[in-house]
Amino acid sequence: MTDPTRPDPLRAYLAARKGQIFMPFTVIGDPDTAQSHRIVDALVAGGADVLEFGFPFSDPPADGPVIQAADTRALKAGMTPPKAFEFLAAVQERHGLPMVLLMYWNLILQYGIDAFYAQCRAVGVQGVLIADLPLELAAPAVDAANKHGVAPVFLATALTPTDRLAKLAKAGGGFIYTVAQVGVTGERTQLASSLPDTLARLRSVTDLPLLAGFGISDGTQARAALDAGADGVIVGSALVRLICGPQPLEKIQELAQDIATAVHKDT
Repeated sequence: MTDPTRPDPLRAYLAARKGQIFMPFTVIGDPDTAQSHRIVDALVAGGADVLEFGFPFSDPPADGPVIQAADTRALKAGMTPPKAFEFLAAVQERHGLPMVLLMYWNLILQYGIDAFYAQCRAVGVQGVLIADLPLELAAPAVDAANKHGVAPVFLATALTPTDRLAKLAKAGGGFIYTVAQVGVTGERTQLASSLPDTLARLRSVTDLPLLAGFGISDGTQARAALDAGADGVIVGSALVRLICGPQPLEKIQELAQDIATAVHKDT
C-alpha cells in the first residue's frame, strides 16, 4: 500500500493542472537514439505537460501493432535498459518535465526490482506503470517504488469493478491510467461510451488525477475525454505512427499542438 503521507510530486504536479494535461508516449530509441531525442523535442515544443516513455520490449501484450513496430525498430537500433536510462537522464536535463514509464514486468525483473526503481529516481522518473502486473502480485513493485519516491501507477478499465478500483487507488500514486477503450493500444474513431461511467466510478473512490489513454488520436477526441471527466489525456499510437512517414518531426509537433490546444483551451 502507498503511504498517504509520503510526498508524491507527480500527483501534486498533475493536480495543479487538473483538466489540462497532455501526456504523449514514445518508445525510447525509436527509430534510433538521435531521432528519438528530436521527437521528444518536438513533443515538448508542441505543448506536452508530462512525458511518458516505454522501454522497447519484444513481447508487449498491451500494445497494438503501431507500438509493437516501434519496439522492434528501437531494439534493432540497439536500445537497451541501461541506454534507456541514459536517454531519460538527458531528457530530464534538457527539458525538466515530469517523466512516467509504461513498463512490462519482465524488464524490471531482469534489471532488478530495487535497482530499477533506484535508477528511476536517479534520472528523474516520477511514476511507473507496469501494464502486465496485476494488483495481487504488485507488492514488490509498490514497495520498491515507495522506497525510492516513485509513484506506482495502475490501470483501470470499464471492466474493473468499483471495489477493485478502490483497491487500485489505495495502492497507487501519481494518477490512475484510465483506459478509454478496452483492448490494446491504438487509434480509434471514437471513444468508448463507457468512459464517463468509468471516470465517475473512479471519482467516487479516489481523488487521484485521472488520465485517459488507449485510442485517443487527435484534439477532438482529447477534448471529448476531458468533457467525459478526465483530468488529462495520454496519446501514443497516433504520434508514433508518424515516425516513419514524411516530415515526421513536423507532423509530430503539429499533432501534439492540436492535442495540446484542445487540452489547454481553458487556460
